[in-house]
Amino acid sequence: MKTVNHWIGGKAVDGTSGNWGPVTDPATGAVTTQVALASAAEVDAAVASAKAAYATWGTSSLSARTTVLFRYRALLDAHRDEIAALITAEHGKVHSDALGEVARGLEIVELACGITTQLKGELSTQVSSRVDVSSIRQSIGVVAGITPFNFPAMVPMWMFPLAVACGNTFVLKPSEKDPSAANLLAELATEAGLPDGVLNVLHGDKVAVEGLLSHPDVAAVSFVGSTPIARHIHATATAHGKRVQALGGAKNHMLVLPDADLDAAADAAVSAAYGSAGERCMAISAVVAVSSVADELVAKIRERAEKITIGPGNDPSSEMGPLITKAHRDKVASYVTGAAAQGAEVVLNGTGFTVEGHEDGHWIGLSLLDRVSTDSDAYRDEIFGPVLCVLRVDTYEEGVALMNASPFGNGTAIFTRDGGAARRFQLEVEAGMVGVNVPIPVPVGYHSFGGWKDSLFGDHHIYGNDGVHFYTRGKVVTTRWPDPADAPAGVDLGFPRNH
Repeated sequence: MKTVNHWIGGKAVDGTSGNWGPVTDPATGAVTTQVALASAAEVDAAVASAKAAYATWGTSSLSARTTVLFRYRALLDAHRDEIAALITAEHGKVHSDALGEVARGLEIVELACGITTQLKGELSTQVSSRVDVSSIRQSIGVVAGITPFNFPAMVPMWMFPLAVACGNTFVLKPSEKDPSAANLLAELATEAGLPDGVLNVLHGDKVAVEGLLSHPDVAAVSFVGSTPIARHIHATATAHGKRVQALGGAKNHMLVLPDADLDAAADAAVSAAYGSAGERCMAISAVVAVSSVADELVAKIRERAEKITIGPGNDPSSEMGPLITKAHRDKVASYVTGAAAQGAEVVLNGTGFTVEGHEDGHWIGLSLLDRVSTDSDAYRDEIFGPVLCVLRVDTYEEGVALMNASPFGNGTAIFTRDGGAARRFQLEVEAGMVGVNVPIPVPVGYHSFGGWKDSLFGDHHIYGNDGVHFYTRGKVVTTRWPDPADAPAGVDLGFPRNH
């Protein structure tokens, strides 16, 4: 059986806790790998490695850092198929989707390659006689990243490339459900010339997480995951004096107005709801249809959903793979089996789906629930699976009010041909990311990703300008140099004059 160990100080380090976690192939249900689960002592070792490396990396030149990052970008590009294959083997998503994940992570590596312009400061001269004031940004030290199972390569790459480009060192705690991609990312970083200890990968469970949250040498924590855990991460880490960005869960809505192109809206709903088996925080899980188009829209969604090919992620004909674990599959299925009793019309029920020859895999088909009420479990909870709820409203105003009443505010979308309605929507909807005729509005790397309300805890979104600001802190320097032609001015105990 394959074993995944930690990556500390630029090399693989055997786990010593004696605790191991199983990693399954979601397509077969078979345990293929065991991953080391860190002890408190191993947390200390990873942080110590990062702290030691910070002593030199934190004062390294920008050109030295970007030289490494450019080489790293080239290596990631050369190994993208290998990274994607690891994602498919442990997460289950189809290979093309895994390649897309790597590509989105590469965007942030490319952003980090241009860190020289992101870290430029500001200078004001002659604010007073011979007095200049400058503002600069400096690294903060050792940073920890705690990342989810659904994007085992992309989300880590949303964090550590920017963090190390800014001069920090990093301890990554990836999901123990699909750990191998993280190790390959670290190995390639070392091959690119990243000094030992700048990027460390610590595998583990709650012991590792709690150790990082409370460790006195960890200055900041980045997190992506569910809302309850994000809330805990934020509360615990800030209580220990750390800077925190904690991105939580979502219930993303798509409002479809009567003037929308319904074929385009149906295509978008299917791809956004069922892509990556619905296991993404930017999935559309609730379509809000104005009643005059609801029947036709539901029919078009059903027609398209019934044609999706589900199978192993390494099969080129597969469009959707299995869910990550059997327990998660069963939980997702429970929302569908209980939907009718809570008033929904079950248009498609995928709970009995299986794949011939892979009967023990974590399979579930596509489910479509119509006439869902806002007080039902299928609507209130983040299902994180291929289940799409359709809610019906009479007007645009009713739809926006319904969406804004949700405790989540991650991403949202509107489908319409009316520019005025779209403009109102982007100003009135309470969410951090908005799409206009775009179902999954994930920003490009040089903008920032993050939600509102219970979808984000902390003040900073991830990557983009917010990411750079999160991984640095500002300093203002006021300077006065006497003119060499002047005689010594003597001592003046008065308050400094600015005019």
